[in-house]
Amino acid sequence: MAKKTHEGTAIDVTFDSKLCIHARECVTGQPGVFEANAPGPWIHPDEASAEAVAHVAHNCPSGAITYRRKDGGPQE
Repeated sequence: MAKKTHEGTAIDVTFDSKLCIHARECVTGQPGVFEANAPGPWIHPDEASAEAVAHVAHNCPSGAITYRRKDGGPQE
């Protein structure tokens, strides 16, 4: 599983495990959205605003996190 998309109401988040360098910017940036060491799904896009989730994606140093906004906000 290289890429997996997690659908939310206002934003969909795609994670590419092949790109991830485990810098943990996502987990520290939005711990309610990106749950560390979760036994199941670990990305919960509806736990923060689309803007906050997009901000985390922009701060991902590897580019492993991308998004598609559904709220009319600016796309990546």
